[in-house]
Amino acid sequence: MEQPIFETDPSDPARKEINPLLKLALELGPLMVFFFANARGAWLMERFPVLANIGEPIFIATALFMAATAIALAASWILVRSLPIMPLVSGIVVLIFGALTLWLHNETFIKMKPTIVNSLFGIILLGGLYFGKSLLGYVFDSAFKLNAEGWRKLTMRWGIFFLFLAVLNEVVWRSFSTDFWVAFKVWGTMPITLLFTFAQMPLIMKYSVEPAVQKATTKD
Repeated sequence: MEQPIFETDPSDPARKEINPLLKLALELGPLMVFFFANARGAWLMERFPVLANIGEPIFIATALFMAATAIALAASWILVRSLPIMPLVSGIVVLIFGALTLWLHNETFIKMKPTIVNSLFGIILLGGLYFGKSLLGYVFDSAFKLNAEGWRKLTMRWGIFFLFLAVLNEVVWRSFSTDFWVAFKVWGTMPITLLFTFAQMPLIMKYSVEPAVQKATTKD
């Protein structure tokens, strides 16, 4: 039977696993390409004159960011025959807003991409809670198991955090230069996200539940 495009059940024996370092490279690679191309746009144009037709470094970076994102998604699909929902949604927004950036020659669109993605995730997570659904459990269930209260609290925190990132992106790109925004996107947003993720470990440990198989083994 054909594998679904989204992440499969982690308990499915047919599900392929990807090396954690390779997974990290696929997720962060496009962002690093974006940063490098913006910082070294003039250097790239000297060695690849065709890139000069695209325009300023930010537009070259946008084009390469789109290409790297498409390659990363394709590689993920080839390796595991599934696409994680969050990188997939983010990738779609990158391609749409990147295309608008290049077509209209307006960098505002690619700068708004993090705002749109983070707002979308935040609204979906908090909206799910409003209707009694802890949607984060469907995304992170393969990483750890929590009881209902744990998923509710973690979903609430991530929902608020995504909205915080959306507001933060708006403040940075509207208040500072393009180069500063690109650097902050890589060296600011990522560390903040990692710190927030690690800060959730006490909650995760508090509300973790043992798998049924492990419980049965312990009783025996």
